[in-house]
Amino acid sequence: MRAVVLTGRCEAADMKVSEIPVPAVVPGWVLVKIHAAGLNHSEALLRMFEIENDYIRKPIVPGIECVGEVEDPSDSGLAKGDRVVALMGGMGRSFNGSYAEYALLPATNVFKVETDMDWLSLAAVPETYFTAYGSLFKCLLLQKEDTLLVRGATSTVGLAAIQLAKAIGAKVIATSRRETAFEKLKAVGADECLVDDGELAVRIEERPNKVLELIGPATLSDSMACVSRPGYVCNTGILGNKFTIERFDPIKMIPNGVFLTGFFSNYPTQTAVDGIIHLLEASGQKPLYSRVFTLEQIEQAHHLLEKGGAGGKIILNIQ
Repeated sequence: MRAVVLTGRCEAADMKVSEIPVPAVVPGWVLVKIHAAGLNHSEALLRMFEIENDYIRKPIVPGIECVGEVEDPSDSGLAKGDRVVALMGGMGRSFNGSYAEYALLPATNVFKVETDMDWLSLAAVPETYFTAYGSLFKCLLLQKEDTLLVRGATSTVGLAAIQLAKAIGAKVIATSRRETAFEKLKAVGADECLVDDGELAVRIEERPNKVLELIGPATLSDSMACVSRPGYVCNTGILGNKFTIERFDPIKMIPNGVFLTGFFSNYPTQTAVDGIIHLLEASGQKPLYSRVFTLEQIEQAHHLLEKGGAGGKIILNIQ
């Protein structure tokens, strides 16, 4: 089968398609024929430096999510031909991932979907929409009466969060560093847009009671100061490229009446996948993506992924 295989650190220009054997099925695992796969920034980080860590299996086929059909269900309870999405659980790091025509994946991370979405639209869903869904409904406990501030709203997760929040009728305030992004944010569903200069707390007029923090530690303290009381802040992203808060003192840094949580997307469930598909279809919204590349165009796709100029989700069309 065709696949992209990494053996160590490399540039985007070094990524090529090669031929490797189709994986042999074993109990507890499912062989999936991949139709399409979403790309993620973590896969660029894997290529650029993370692959040198001992916990990364080498050689490795990257890719932490995919959509396709069950080729061999083994003992999973699925059936050959079932439409499925798969994500996380070590995919593309502990075992071969989605930059290939087939992937052998743990049954616990393969989920049947009942939908008529085309493969490219469905490929935009797994990791991005699961992250947004979990952040909103598992961590922030979002309700239609809430006002949600999405910080880092032009990111793929930010755009998905706006869609899902509007699907239940919540009010959404979206932020961007550039006012030129406002038209796009409002087209997705944002009710109000703010330019984010890193200090929203001193000038925000309507304080939200829930904040989805996608910039991360760089603006987390300001987000906690933005929220009304009681208020909830979920730290999910690290778009600000600051990964930790030095000398973090929770008693002094978390304001009274503010509840701070975080979302980790490594544990998807069938219930969550069903919930995402239901919300999108019931509200008439389509999953968002911006660019589509073939497997043979992986160099161009990763160059764009690394530079961050896609303007949305990048999809690999593998079928």
